Amino acid sequence: METAKKQFNIPIAKPTLIGDETELIAQSLQSGWVSMGPLTQRFEQAVCEYTQARYGVAVNSCTSALHISMLIHGIGAGDEVLCPSYSFIATANAIRHSGAEPCFVDIDPNTLNMDPQAAEACIQERYTSEGVNRKTGRKLKGILLVHQLGIPADIDTFAALAKRYHLTLMEDNACGLGSTYKNNPLGSSGFTNSLSFHPRKVITTGEGGMLLTNDETLAEKARVLRAHGMSISDFVRHQSAATTYERYDVVGYNYRLTDMQAAIGIRQMEHLESFIVRRNQIADAYNQAFGQIEELSIIQPPTYVTRWNYQSYPLRLRGATQTQRDEFMLALQQQGITTRRGIPPMHKEPVYEQGIVLPQTETVSKTSVMLPIFPTMTDDEVRYVIDCVCLQITHLVSAKQPVS
Repeated sequence: METAKKQFNIPIAKPTLIGDETELIAQSLQSGWVSMGPLTQRFEQAVCEYTQARYGVAVNSCTSALHISMLIHGIGAGDEVLCPSYSFIATANAIRHSGAEPCFVDIDPNTLNMDPQAAEACIQERYTSEGVNRKTGRKLKGILLVHQLGIPADIDTFAALAKRYHLTLMEDNACGLGSTYKNNPLGSSGFTNSLSFHPRKVITTGEGGMLLTNDETLAEKARVLRAHGMSISDFVRHQSAATTYERYDVVGYNYRLTDMQAAIGIRQMEHLESFIVRRNQIADAYNQAFGQIEELSIIQPPTYVTRWNYQSYPLRLRGATQTQRDEFMLALQQQGITTRRGIPPMHKEPVYEQGIVLPQTETVSKTSVMLPIFPTMTDDEVRYVIDCVCLQITHLVSAKQPVS
């Protein structure tokens, strides 16, 4: 098979660590606060300032933040929550962790996010006017809106939908830090947001997450739940001039972030804008190269998406089968380019199989490929990916031609 001239080994993603994180980590080690302490608070403040959220509650993962989001809104056993099937499985897992069950909704293939019309149709078809599922008897309580791959979903439309049906709207903002919706940063909506700082996200703390809210009462509930249900944190207790005793009024969890992780996060936040600028430069090169190729489909976000952080770069192979998509990925892998398939639908996984059909979700998943994108990717590597993709598309087209 013909290959591009120069060989690279390019991962799908790579965490961008500048090197100045180590100084702040050392300060944490020297201070004795290696668990949740002053640097955690500083990290929370930095994220809140950036996102314009009032309160941030740092936790050990986005999944933990999502779980706490359910709990502080009173969602639990006997309840259901609408969410897309086209998302990482942690979205549904967090709902189930709370005791509730996910109700999967199809996506808009032009945004990869939950389709508001499909969501309303689901509500009307599956639930009574009182919000009771006609088959399961469970009560519909909320909507978990995912900003997939950092592409902002239409928050205002879903806010109106949630209000119309008396539902709690929450945002799975795992990928969205740095993206903007109608010129406002994701996280500023006032609805409970959950962020991720996994190594594949725009900034990383290794593992970690954060819950954002504008409601002080909800924030305090979240702080208690993340630390075993402790009414007063270790940091506050140790700062007190008087003898202070904590209480345990609720069953909590050990979802705490460490100050060592927070140290990394503080430094990462200082470079976030430059990370997003570089991601957009790479995406612009991809868009220019692939946007005019008939066999390829790129995401062209609606006008309410005023900035996409390009946490990932999705590419769809028009008219391809899943087998052809997989062969395309294998060919790129052989040329040193790591890709990922489209997000596997959760409603097709054994743990969440419900016997439903979500045509857009299933088609997008079978025909999509995620290309490498990360801030330290060089221009030569970007050009190599473009050349290899174009070459493999040529092979794909040739394979489709009838033999005379």
